[in-house]
Amino acid sequence: MPISSELAQLVDLRSDTVTRPTPEMRQAMAEAEVGDDVYGEDPTVNRLQERAAEIFQREAALFVPSGSMGNMIAIRIHCDHGREVICEARSHVYNFELASMAAIAGCLARPIRTDDGILTWKLIEPAISPRIYYRTQTALVVLENTHNWAGGVVLPPEVQEEICDHAHARGIPVHLDAARIFNAAVALGKSVAEITRKVDSIMFCLSKGLGAPVGSMLVGSREFIEKARIFRKMFGGGMRQVGVLAAAGLIALEKHPALLPRDHQNAKILAEGLAALPGVRIDPQRVQTNILIFDVSDTGMSAEQLSAKLKAQAVLASWVDARTMRMVTHYDVSAQGIERALRVLRTILSC
Repeated sequence: MPISSELAQLVDLRSDTVTRPTPEMRQAMAEAEVGDDVYGEDPTVNRLQERAAEIFQREAALFVPSGSMGNMIAIRIHCDHGREVICEARSHVYNFELASMAAIAGCLARPIRTDDGILTWKLIEPAISPRIYYRTQTALVVLENTHNWAGGVVLPPEVQEEICDHAHARGIPVHLDAARIFNAAVALGKSVAEITRKVDSIMFCLSKGLGAPVGSMLVGSREFIEKARIFRKMFGGGMRQVGVLAAAGLIALEKHPALLPRDHQNAKILAEGLAALPGVRIDPQRVQTNILIFDVSDTGMSAEQLSAKLKAQAVLASWVDARTMRMVTHYDVSAQGIERALRVLRTILSC
């Protein structure tokens, strides 16, 4: 598909969700073998689910329309109505899923603030409700890896496993919002199966760093996935001949983890360039994956104002609040795109 000169010049650093399907994905989508997935008869979806389960060394997996739906299904399975869910205060499930754990799953979030986005058992244990009949009981711990709004920070496997061991000893399951788990695996030099082995359920996105146009996966035990299929249908996620989307997801799953090191390298280059700009505060040593969160309060502009000036020069970035901005690298942003974004920023900040 031809790309306009305006689009070719655009540097979109808002999120890794903005990637366009590759030519290989488009061809696979056009040629996908399909069937009715609600009946379990779509062969392309079935291959995607089987492959995801195999890669994570779990019994089963389920294709869902979005990561938010996947997380909501997991919470609904693990928790009865009126129970508490412990999560980090900046986590996606708490801030960016429209309170679905309360509105749909019927659960109360118990957020814990951390300095670096890393929940530990030492922080979680005091937040667990005592077993008193008039206190809402803790039913689930939700972890996030990588942590989006903590700047793509990677959850150390030993920290996660300690949480799982102690939570399981108390009869509390652990769900992992692993939207960008392949980024974490690349940063750690380990397999996704190795760094998720003790959690009870996993949601990961095909449509973020892996670059598929649509979709996420739930992974877990066969019993968990059987329940998840029921709730997916209840929540409107039965998608019929969805092999046309699963075909792109298969390519993303099989081929695109190998592209992630380049995204991480570009994020480091971008962070180093940002750190050299007047009024911008970021520590490049803290950038582990493909997400950068940085402070622009000393530039003389709000983050929203700076974002607007960048947009006028065909560089897109997200403003988080008055002081803070976010940039995310992905396979549609080249090294030349990073250079251009930094060049535009230098020009804006020198005016």
